[in-house]
Amino acid sequence: MLVTGGLGFVGRATCAALRGAGYRVISVDVNSGAGCNQVHCDITNVAQVRNLIREEHIDAVVHLAAILPTAAQRDSVRATHVNLGGSLNLLEAAREFGVQRFVFGSSLSVYGTWPDEHMVSEAERGAPEDLYGAAKLYVEHLGEAYKQTNGLEFVSLRIGRVVGPGSKSNTSAWRSQIFECLDKGSGEVVIPYPDSERILLVHVEDVGRMLLELARATQLRHTVYNAACESVVVGELKSEIERLNPLVRVRLEGQSVVGNPRRVNWSRFGEEFGFKAPTILERLAGASGN
Repeated sequence: MLVTGGLGFVGRATCAALRGAGYRVISVDVNSGAGCNQVHCDITNVAQVRNLIREEHIDAVVHLAAILPTAAQRDSVRATHVNLGGSLNLLEAAREFGVQRFVFGSSLSVYGTWPDEHMVSEAERGAPEDLYGAAKLYVEHLGEAYKQTNGLEFVSLRIGRVVGPGSKSNTSAWRSQIFECLDKGSGEVVIPYPDSERILLVHVEDVGRMLLELARATQLRHTVYNAACESVVVGELKSEIERLNPLVRVRLEGQSVVGNPRRVNWSRFGEEFGFKAPTILERLAGASGN
């Protein structure tokens, strides 16, 4: 099993889930890192991608490598090379060397902004509002074309805001801090949204578990699945964190949710795989030791 972006936040959790299930995992990243079967590979380099998939006899790919939204806005050329060109290189190598399944880490940003009351399902038409979301949607279309033309088992998981300890994010540090501050016992967390806003959250370990399910399923009924995300009211999130540990302070700002839905229907994934996950508040309670 090949995992691209294996040193990233979601990549590390996915590799752990796959290895825990007994799979041999080749973790690929453009950054250097130590570890079992950790390989340096630039997915924009056609030769590197072809050589890796051929030499390692890869039968399945979990593709998570990407330039994330903020960095994509700063450098649209590089983001296009990686998010589109790199994905195409992987799909083409998968076709050439007989990879059976290709699991793509997509994003709920393919839907664009939706009002609070609307529950977004996979039936909604994609309407991304930034380069990152547009690239995710285009790769989904590419994957569908490879599925129809070449028989590649392509499947996409549309993921929300991923939270959990250890993300090391400079632009969305709060996603890890809400867990890390509870664990260490004190600190301040700045969440950029007002108390009345809703945001879709999913724990990083649950993302890893969902990608594992898609990678190992005997048969897939659909090409696209919404991830099991929870719609959380920001004010309630703040109150619960501060209740769990009064030494942790949460400061809210006034940024509206744009480019993503506020509610999502993930019954397709839940019913097909019997998937259940702890709530975000239960995860937070666990981080605080309660």
